[in-house]
Amino acid sequence: MSCVGSHRAAPDRGHGHGHGHGHGHTGGDVELHLDPVPRAVLLVALAAVALVTLAGLAWLWPDGEAADELHGSVQFAADGATFPEAVVDRVRPACPPIDPSDPGGSGDRTGCGTVTATVAEGTGDGEQVTVDVPPEVATSGLAKGDRIQLLRTPAAEGQDPTYGYFGISRATPLWLVAGVFVLVVLVVARWRGLMAIVGLGFAVLVVGFFAIPALITGEQPIAVALVTGALIMFVVLYTTHGFSMRTSAALGGTLVGMALIAGISWWAIGAAHLTGVVDQSGQALTTFAPDLRLQDLLVAAVVIAGLGILNDVTITQASAVWELRAASPAMSRARLFTSGMRIGRDHIASTIYTIVFAYAGTALTLLLAVSLYDRSWWELLTTEEIAEEIVRALTGSIGLVLAVPATTAVAVLTVPGPRGSLDA
Repeated sequence: MSCVGSHRAAPDRGHGHGHGHGHGHTGGDVELHLDPVPRAVLLVALAAVALVTLAGLAWLWPDGEAADELHGSVQFAADGATFPEAVVDRVRPACPPIDPSDPGGSGDRTGCGTVTATVAEGTGDGEQVTVDVPPEVATSGLAKGDRIQLLRTPAAEGQDPTYGYFGISRATPLWLVAGVFVLVVLVVARWRGLMAIVGLGFAVLVVGFFAIPALITGEQPIAVALVTGALIMFVVLYTTHGFSMRTSAALGGTLVGMALIAGISWWAIGAAHLTGVVDQSGQALTTFAPDLRLQDLLVAAVVIAGLGILNDVTITQASAVWELRAASPAMSRARLFTSGMRIGRDHIASTIYTIVFAYAGTALTLLLAVSLYDRSWWELLTTEEIAEEIVRALTGSIGLVLAVPATTAVAVLTVPGPRGSLDA
């Protein structure tokens, strides 16, 4: 990963390698040296974390039989029900609202708020059915030729099967957006973009095949989140940015930030007495996965949610330190840290906006709903629903902010230093 020893002129730009063993200056160049101790400490620490992560992965790996038993334990529909797709033939506008003072004069409601569609697969293929749809669906721009999903309930004795509206089929636009995303990343970022997509795919596999089954079968959520985050960061950072001391410094800062986020959010969630049960999903987990501690699940959610932006902050800081060293080979480590933190402070400001607005955006519907209540804003902020989002945003931001000086310090200690400087 890196070569320890003196090297001449060129600082570590990408792979932490420096070859050439001159012992003086020629041509006015500044000779840089590598301090082997900080680099060795970092690499040993990362190796230890990697071993612990793999041990945790093995220890926390979910019981397949228990996961299969829990999977499907919540009955979603009646026995024998299917969800065929259908092609829309006609959409009728939503029904006009009923005037409480004049229920009979609210307009013609015959056939309004319905969709007529032709079943396109499975049992009943070719049948034309008419189903009621929610008002927001009738006004969403649904048109002839679009595809919807139906809920088909088998026929009872002496009766025909019944159909109901289940949802809009969104597979085509989702695949289109995904394709555009991949194309843009590959065109702009090229090889590095390809590796980023590979890393993203790996992260999805880890969450889908390890984290979610482990959580649902009752493994400790915080431990699962830390193992998940560490495993993803080891693979994503090295595959995307290459095996180098610069990447190792960023990884060290990332792991520190992840631990800080876990610790701070664990304290804040406990101090605020957040239960984690704010909607039907939480209630379902309480009923069907009683071994899952929802408070700890909140901590795990904060840790996993912060992985992406934490990666962005730490790799940027490590790269900034390396580029500063390349631009000023004679700069002392103290000045290098100060200069790196000046860049970091700007990054901190934008990062705080990013994470807070991200949480605010996801909770926008909730914010609008609770604003209708006849209570003060301060009282609303302390409700479980809003307090949970506030704790997520603030604890994640605290961990990210502290990750900046941590990463900068690790990078400054491991970047090549100038020979003959005060800190040499």
